[in-house]
Amino acid sequence: MLLKNKDIVLRAVEPEDLEILYRWENSTVLWYHGNTLAPYSKLVLRQYINDSLEMDIYQSKQLRLMIDLVEEKVTIGTIDLYDIDAHNRRAGIGILIDDDYRRRGFAKQALELMSNYAFDFLYLHQIYAYIAQSNTNSISLFEKAGYQSVGVLKDWLQRGEEFEDVYLSQLLNDK
Repeated sequence: MLLKNKDIVLRAVEPEDLEILYRWENSTVLWYHGNTLAPYSKLVLRQYINDSLEMDIYQSKQLRLMIDLVEEKVTIGTIDLYDIDAHNRRAGIGILIDDDYRRRGFAKQALELMSNYAFDFLYLHQIYAYIAQSNTNSISLFEKAGYQSVGVLKDWLQRGEEFEDVYLSQLLNDK
């Protein structure tokens, strides 16, 4: 299977994922690294799950997969391709690993599985990530996964009264 290794499996979002998605999407700690400004209701998330089961990724321009541990059969995170651009063969990527499972190599494995899927099955040419300058763990993760920092977006994110730079990292399909 293309989306599995000995430790993790990437799988489609299921209706049973509502509660864990609700917890993650409404964590203000996690909002800091993304663009979320307001809570999501269970109704909105339920509709998102239903849409993801029915819509083609080229219609929704997004693919969210859940990250499960193979042996424990527990969901530990999500990984997304977003802004999928079929014409230019590129997509953004984002990842979330639950606090209890961080710093164990699962994020790097998920990035590698998703990158292989994006390149070998979706035929994308490039994947990119926007990473806040203060998010040193993600910067290190993406570097270890082979992404190159290709630019800086100055004052990209507002943090209270201050602004923060964002790094643009990119992985090209060299196959």
